[in-house]
This record gives sequence, structure tokens and C-alpha cells, in this order.
Amino acid sequence: MNALTGPASVSSLSAERRVRDLTETVGGPVVDVLVVGLGATGAGAALDAAARGLNVVAVDAHDLAFGTSRFSSKLIHGGLRYLASAQLDVAHESAVERGVLMQRTAPHLVHAQPFVLPLTPLVSRGQAALARAGFRAGDALRLAARTARATLPAPRRISVTETRHLAPAVRGDGLRGGLLSWDGRLTDDARLVTALARTAAAHGARVLTRLRALDLTASGARVRDELTGEEGEIRARAVINASGVWADGLVDGIRIRPSRGTHLVLRPDSLGPLPAGLHIPIPGENNRFVLVLPQDDGRVYVGLTDESVDGGIPEVPEAPETDIGFLLDVLCSVLDVPLHRDDVVGAFAGLRPLLDTTAAGAGTATRTADVSRRHAVLTSSEGVVTVVGGKLTTYRRMAEDAVDTAVRVHRLPALSRTASLPLVGAAPPHVLTTLPTPRRLVRRYGTEAPAVHALGARDTRLGEPVLPGHPVTGAELLWALRHEGALDESDLLDRRTRIGLVPADRAAALPAVRELLDDALPQRS
Repeated sequence: MNALTGPASVSSLSAERRVRDLTETVGGPVVDVLVVGLGATGAGAALDAAARGLNVVAVDAHDLAFGTSRFSSKLIHGGLRYLASAQLDVAHESAVERGVLMQRTAPHLVHAQPFVLPLTPLVSRGQAALARAGFRAGDALRLAARTARATLPAPRRISVTETRHLAPAVRGDGLRGGLLSWDGRLTDDARLVTALARTAAAHGARVLTRLRALDLTASGARVRDELTGEEGEIRARAVINASGVWADGLVDGIRIRPSRGTHLVLRPDSLGPLPAGLHIPIPGENNRFVLVLPQDDGRVYVGLTDESVDGGIPEVPEAPETDIGFLLDVLCSVLDVPLHRDDVVGAFAGLRPLLDTTAAGAGTATRTADVSRRHAVLTSSEGVVTVVGGKLTTYRRMAEDAVDTAVRVHRLPALSRTASLPLVGAAPPHVLTTLPTPRRLVRRYGTEAPAVHALGARDTRLGEPVLPGHPVTGAELLWALRHEGALDESDLLDRRTRIGLVPADRAAALPAVRELLDDALPQRS
């Protein structure tokens, strides 16, 4: 579909388009489907419904990927962890959805990531045998999901020499080699959400950020424009609540049990070269690891925790010092040169919207790490459809199930086709590799990378990094304003790029970003 590849396509989101769509939507004619929440699942639901030919509006009180969807490990898991807990259906579903993303819908955003599990003295031979069996089972999942071997290579035992080459920061004393495995990795989780929203827009969906749903009913929502304070109504034949950890605030009878996943952000020189990521076993756990995840921008993420969260849900959760200390302790257990708290230049935490299935008043003795990652689609007594649980990897299936329920309950005839629908920028790998553009841009923008690169080529100021030592250029920020729905500096620094994950980098880049905003959006002043 040509509309999904051109820089002037109908997939473009901008401040001007928002004003136009808002005027047509609030107080306007009844739409087929209203989706509340623009994380991965909500944006996926908007795309699924719009691709069926339905008239769709999707809203969020903040920005695209404002919540949990920008705070993940950036991994597209194959379901190995769920085999260990006998959740075979969840494991298979994860493997299938990983293959869909890597081979059909987003091969520009999702790539094979190698991981090394170093066999240090802290890993017994029994644990090593169990891990190796698990990786083989994971490869069987790949086969069952019909993901090509060329997409995900086979796991194998590697020598001490190869382990030291792929993981040079690991302590050599007592090292017995390692286990090499592969999984899917996103270039950026927030970019996936942006691509979903833009692809939905290309199919006619109206995507409206900064529009808060105040009340939901089966026939629509009362909304408030967070930029102007004006309120109004959106009428819809079907309503899908995909607001994640805030879902229970919009629909009665739903109980969310949030789980906090914390990651550290390190500078690239903290661990040296990292040709592969690391799996570091957590002491006392058989199927949980701390992950070391090298990023395309040179930073390194280390995660993640799985801790229950009590009390109110913050808009942006903070990473507690207890989580940071835990991750550092596990990481340092395998390093040749230990790291210290000062080496952590940033940290982020996301809240998983797990469904609380315990009986009311029965307590919460079960760890969130042991709570099922199965998603659930619930329909309220008056007909609002809510989708909760699950994980980033299976967003498409969650969205499909939610829309299936909505169209069935409200008798809207339509069938999903998102399993084979490429997202904005997608193309087969052999096409992506021939694009005359830096590889980093191709991994972020796919077939749109030449257009982004051309912005910088036409204006040398836009071609320069906005922050010394960080690859993001002014051209990428301008592209985000013109085509990706960014409205302010937070959208640019915290979601369209990830500069803001390091507070010092955010502060250093802010003047350049504000200058660009003033030039691109003079009406702000």
C-alpha cells in the first residue's frame, strides 16, 4: 500500500491534523469504534479496527506510548519463560507473534538479538543443563511458530574464547564457556507504538493525543482536550478500554495488580564493547534472569525487576533505589570490573497491567513474577470492552481479540487482517539493506529513512546531532513533528527519541529542542 511508504502519506500525524480530526470528532457523527489508550494494545486495536474498514477514533490523555509501552525491555520474547511455568498456550502465542513482527509486519523495527549466558562458578552444572534444555525448547517454539532459521539462529554451547569475545566484560576466573541464544529485539518500543498509530491513521483512524476520556459508556465517552480545557462528547457504537494500568479507573468491576519492572541505563564505556546481550541468572531462581541489553544509541539497559506495586498509580513511575541496588548486585556478580551507583546515569520503571484474579479480600501472597501473563478481554454489563494483562510481544493478538469482542457484542461485521499487514516503513530485509541511508536510520524508520536523511542533507543544522555523543539529529525531531504526532519537547525527548532516559542528556538537549520547536511551530510563542 503506497500510503504507508511515502513521506507525504496519509499516515502522517501532526498538530494540524490533530486540530482537524478533533473538530470532526468531538460532537460529531457516531463512529463505529472508540479506543481509549494509545499504548501498544490501544494503537494496535485502532489499527485492527480501521483495517477492517470500520470508522475508528483512538484517544489518549497524554501522548503515544506515554505509559507502560515505552518502559519495556525492548524485547520481543519467544515465550521461553512461560514454558517453565507450563503456560504452553502463552508460550506458543508469544512465539507466533514474534514471528509475525520479525517476518511480516515490522522487520525494520524487530531484529534478532544474540544473548550469552556466561557459565560462571555461580552457575552450577545442573543449572546450566536446565538452561540449555530451556533454550532448545525455545527453539522448538520457533519451529512450531514457523519462524525461519534465517530469522532466528539456533542456540548452542560456546567456548570460553567465544564467550569472552561476545561478553568481554565478564570475569574470566572459573568461566566454563557460555550458552548462546537468540530472541527478538525492538529498535524502540515507543517507535513501534508510533508506527501502529500512523498505520491506523493511514487506514482512516483519527488518532487524538492530549484528549482525556473522563467517563466511558457503551455509547461513547465524555472527553476533555488537555490543551484547551474544552469538553465534549464522542459517540460510538463500540468502546474499547485499552488504558493499561489505569483501566480500572474507567470501568467498574476490574481489578488491576500492577507489577513494576525497573531498568538501569549505563553509558557505553561502563561495560566496554558488547557484541551480544547477557542473560545473568538471578540467585535462587530457575527461570528468571537479569538482562544486559546493548542499544543502537550506544547506551546499555540492565533489567529487570518484577515487584508488586501498592497504592495509587503514578503517571510516570520512579525506579526505587532498592531495585537499582538489586540489579547492580546481580550484574556485578559476573563482571570483571564491578560497577557502582555513580555508573548508573539513568533508570526507568514500567508498570505491567496484570489482571488480579484473586478473590476479593483473599490477600496477594502470590508474587507478581508468578502471575499469569495471559491477557483478558472483559465486557462490562453495559457493553464496554476492556483488554488487560498480556505483554508487549502479544499486543497484536490482544488488540485482535478486543476488536473481535467489540464487533461481536455490537454486531459490526468485520474480520481482522493485521497478521499480514505491514506497518509504516516495513519492507522485506533485502529491500531494507539496499536503502542508501545510514543503517541506524533504517532500523528506526524503515523505508522512510531516506526521507528523514534528506531533511538533514538539505539543512546542515538539521543533520547535526542535537546532543554531543548521541546520534539523534535535528532532522529526526523535525520528522517527528511533521509526521509522528509530536507536540512538545517531552514528546520529542522522552518518546520519539529516548534522550530523556538520561536526565543529564535531557537537560543538555533541551535548548536545541526548544529552538527547533520555536522554528517549526511559531504559533507556540
